[in-house]
Amino acid sequence: MTTAVKSNADVEAAYVAAQKVVETHHRIADFLHAGVTLAQIDRFVLETLDDLGCKSCFHKYRTGGLPPFPSQACLSLNDCVVHGTAGYYLDPLKAGDVLSIDIGVKYRGWMGDAAWTYVFGEMSPQVKKLTDSGKESLAQGIEQIRPGNTWLDWARTVQRIVETDYGFHLIRGLGGHGYGRKLHTPPWISNVIPAHPREWPDGPSTIEPGALVAVEPMIGIGTGEIEQGHKQWPIYTADHSLSVHYEHDVLVTTDGPRILTDGLQDVMDVITR
Repeated sequence: MTTAVKSNADVEAAYVAAQKVVETHHRIADFLHAGVTLAQIDRFVLETLDDLGCKSCFHKYRTGGLPPFPSQACLSLNDCVVHGTAGYYLDPLKAGDVLSIDIGVKYRGWMGDAAWTYVFGEMSPQVKKLTDSGKESLAQGIEQIRPGNTWLDWARTVQRIVETDYGFHLIRGLGGHGYGRKLHTPPWISNVIPAHPREWPDGPSTIEPGALVAVEPMIGIGTGEIEQGHKQWPIYTADHSLSVHYEHDVLVTTDGPRILTDGLQDVMDVITR
């Protein structure tokens, strides 16, 4: 079901690709400042990936009836949950803005894919609570990604933290995925328990060593429902409330989860310049 690593060389190659994403995020954090535009951020991503010897695996990506993705990174601002493009919002960013940056790279045949959310200016109590819900649910959910558990164990943990403990809403219909030499492979990984088994066939599957997955809670303040224009990439919260997005790459080992994008959680994500 999942893309499995088959050797120590595969593990190292997947790790190196994932760390290219981490390094890109750390460089972005040093670059971000009030007044920057999404187009300038996307250009910086292109230059950074070129310097690191890799390429975006999002640029020109196609799925369904959507046009090729036009940007290097997914830049999703405020009520945009995911898949924001460099050109969908033109104004300079300002204090109070909340920006999710999702970076996907291809390096020597392997993918890396991880997102983090950046806050411009001092965080309000509500935004702090929202970002805490994303970071805590991601960290505790990953602890459930171990051999013998099921993907439902991940979703059960994430949903309890976000919706019961914090009172926010996980976005329905969006989730994580397997990856490896391709950007998207089975399983699809929901962040919520399904209403019926047919809603998420992969959920009850037993987690096995060797699986590579990108797991990613996406959270809205006011709703878990989405809005998306016809043949448009950006996906918004249906009520246009603020959203956050956090994502790590994880390798399942015989001893439990190994976060290949380790170090991303240490990025400077509050931008006060």
